[in-house]
Amino acid sequence: MIWKRAVFALFAVAAGTNVPAPLLLVYQERLDLSAEVLTALFGCYAAGLVPALLVAGPLSDRLGRRRVAIPGIVLSALASLAFAAAGDSLTLLFAARFLQGVVSGVVFSVGSAWVGELSLASGEGAGGRRAAFAMTAGFSLGPLTGGLLGQYAPAPTVLPYLVHTVLVAVGLAFALRLPETVDLQHDRPTGTGGPPASPLIRPGDGLLVATVLAPVAVCVYAFPSTIISAVPLLVELPAAGVAVTGVLAGVTLGAGTAVAGLQRRLGPWTAVLGTALGTLGFGSAAAFAATGSLPWLVAAAPLLGAGGGLCLAAGLALTARLAAPARLGALTSLFLACAYVGFAAPFVTAVAARATSATLPLAVAAVLTAVLAVRLLPVARAGRL
Repeated sequence: MIWKRAVFALFAVAAGTNVPAPLLLVYQERLDLSAEVLTALFGCYAAGLVPALLVAGPLSDRLGRRRVAIPGIVLSALASLAFAAAGDSLTLLFAARFLQGVVSGVVFSVGSAWVGELSLASGEGAGGRRAAFAMTAGFSLGPLTGGLLGQYAPAPTVLPYLVHTVLVAVGLAFALRLPETVDLQHDRPTGTGGPPASPLIRPGDGLLVATVLAPVAVCVYAFPSTIISAVPLLVELPAAGVAVTGVLAGVTLGAGTAVAGLQRRLGPWTAVLGTALGTLGFGSAAAFAATGSLPWLVAAAPLLGAGGGLCLAAGLALTARLAAPARLGALTSLFLACAYVGFAAPFVTAVAARATSATLPLAVAAVLTAVLAVRLLPVARAGRL
């Protein structure tokens, strides 16, 4: 069960990514920031993450998982320490969030491939399910811890990050005991320093990648980030807003963790169900924005979280099937880069809400997600998802 060490290391890094989410309300009050600035702060994570993804995955295909992932795990702890020191400076907050994105880009792409390779003996799709579980579990724990400590503990912009630093230290200890797996890829060219000979996207797969894998990837984080980041800033929440936002994020992302294992049973229908749940979730969020009725918010959070979790599991499983063995890290990076485009959703929602209302962009998101669900139906029937 050596793969469990890799899963924990991936989980530990993922736990830090959403610690700042509930604390946005603290920063908003302390620094007098607008919703647009706060959603830009939350989303600038993707600006560091996407380039790191595109570099780290292919680099680990060449140099090995350990040489790339271990420094990334160390940087995850440093990013949390940077956040702990940046509570009163908007510039430092942006810098820390950008660094957190770089770290995540490195560890998520390489770590997902590492988990997959350590899970080869468990059958097709096991690595994708385990990596999805690790990331979604971390994503849910981070904001839940951050929200509760931010609301009720001293030093609300320091203590949550110190707790995460300790968790990463444990994850690093596990990762240091993991074996290298790249040498197990027998079709990787040896004796040369050049790139792998296999194409990143094999002939005949281009349309599937562009119209299925990429849009499903965007849903992975567009669903939960909207309900976690945009909605609490645009619609007034009840008292103890920091704790409520943390619990909201924990429920949203916890739902993604709970459903990750369903990919084995659902098979090609995983992404279809994920986008259907996302459609219902955006519809519920739009109803909450229009009425202010909390039951709609209570419904939207798990729907969007579960939808994102299913899309992540489906996308990682499809990525593993489409990738040539020597290009698994690179194609995983491409999938996750597309996924993190979804982090722009809260900013787009905030800007659109300023021009119209919070209800309209959420309703439009529901319609677009429904269109994607319909697009996926024939692909699922053909067993290609």
